Amino acid sequence: MASKKPAQENLKLSPVLDLNEASVLHGKLMSMRGSDVVVDASEVERAGVQCAQVLVAAARAWATDGKFFLVESASDAFDKTMRLIGIDAKQLAAKEI
Repeated sequence: MASKKPAQENLKLSPVLDLNEASVLHGKLMSMRGSDVVVDASEVERAGVQCAQVLVAAARAWATDGKFFLVESASDAFDKTMRLIGIDAKQLAAKEI
């Protein structure tokens, strides 16, 4: 019997991505491992380095797994923070292999 391909999952980021949110975000993403994931960053008002690290690590893990991972609809605050800390949007996307 053929196994079913996991469906795409969506994750809406919290408005405040601080140190406390980093472990919550990590847990949410780990529960989605194995599925294609689209992350909505449209409501982010403030983002910290720890959450950015979690997102970059997730994008790399999904790429290793051959799964789709994309951060989309980024707010201006999210984009500005990512640029300030040196993260290119390309680092937050993994295309299916």
